[in-house]
Amino acid sequence: MVNNVLEQLTPDARLSRRKPVYNFGAGPAMLPGPVMEQAQSELLNWQGTGMSVMEISHRSEEFVAIAEQAESDLRKLLAIPDNYHVLFLQGGASSQFAMVPMNLATTDSTADYLYTGSWSGKALKEAARFCRVNTAASTEDSGFTTLPMAGDWQTSPEAAYLYYCDNETINGVEFGFIPEAGNVPLVSDMTSNILTRPLDVSRFGIIFAGAQKNIGPAGLVIVIVREDLVGRARKKIPSLYDYAIQSREASMYNTPPTFAWYMAGLVFQWTLEEGGVGEMQARAGWRSSQIYRCIDSSDFYSNNIDESCRSRLNVPFSLADESLNGKFLDESRKQGLLALRGHRSVGGMRASLYNAMPRAGVDKLVEFMGYFEKRYG
Repeated sequence: MVNNVLEQLTPDARLSRRKPVYNFGAGPAMLPGPVMEQAQSELLNWQGTGMSVMEISHRSEEFVAIAEQAESDLRKLLAIPDNYHVLFLQGGASSQFAMVPMNLATTDSTADYLYTGSWSGKALKEAARFCRVNTAASTEDSGFTTLPMAGDWQTSPEAAYLYYCDNETINGVEFGFIPEAGNVPLVSDMTSNILTRPLDVSRFGIIFAGAQKNIGPAGLVIVIVREDLVGRARKKIPSLYDYAIQSREASMYNTPPTFAWYMAGLVFQWTLEEGGVGEMQARAGWRSSQIYRCIDSSDFYSNNIDESCRSRLNVPFSLADESLNGKFLDESRKQGLLALRGHRSVGGMRASLYNAMPRAGVDKLVEFMGYFEKRYG
């Protein structure tokens, strides 16, 4: 029945059913329009196979080609050195909260963590189940509105690794630098800001990123791991959690999330065609600057994050009169500005500005914020 209905629609008619809205949600986030259109056009018959890409065997020649192209494009985008494995795994970024200590630490090891917000906090708590955790620095006392000064970090001399979250989506804090870790492997959760700026991958032991912000649909996590760190996993952990096994099997030890992998590959191609991560960096800077300028020039809106570490991807803000929160959300939704409600732990509003967000969406939000302030301020 579904196929019959789709066959009766022209491509334009099918696409027109998608309302012209802007999704400012933290994730799953909006995807590039051209990527969605290509996926739609190929959904029922990928490359003339007569099958959807969702129906193709992950071990088939066709899907292996998809997987290899996706990895090649990601390596090009981030200039990933040859001595790094790139894994496309299930479980989302949260799976790595456990997999990192399972692969890099023993029960007697100490791992250093920078506690700068909700996601690094969750990672720290999970790691404590598998090894000793040293909170090398914390900004909890400031309400996670700033970053810890590097000179104040209390790191462990024999740490198994140093961990940090590069961008805290809930708190709106982003590192503008790569922490110095010396000879200790540096591990970073880059779920929300990967592909938004050039990156010296060689500075890291492990980088991981959930897909649902700048890469594709939820359910996929990409792990970039230096080859000398592969094979260190403790004994008796599940095979699926061993980087060595996943590397050896090209991320296909079991059936991978094939559709999410395919979509990630389309996003990588789109990113390259748009100018690569250098262009994405310029766009991210422009988008966030427009929103921050609107907030900072107003007494009606406020953002309490230290300007030195404001996130380019997640902009939380509050209304001076919180009783207007519901009205702000209702009226913005009617204007096609969706998912602006702040995280339940911090309240207020939040505009997430990932790579797929067009200039028009930012312009419309700024225009709406100005209108709303004039009307209710």
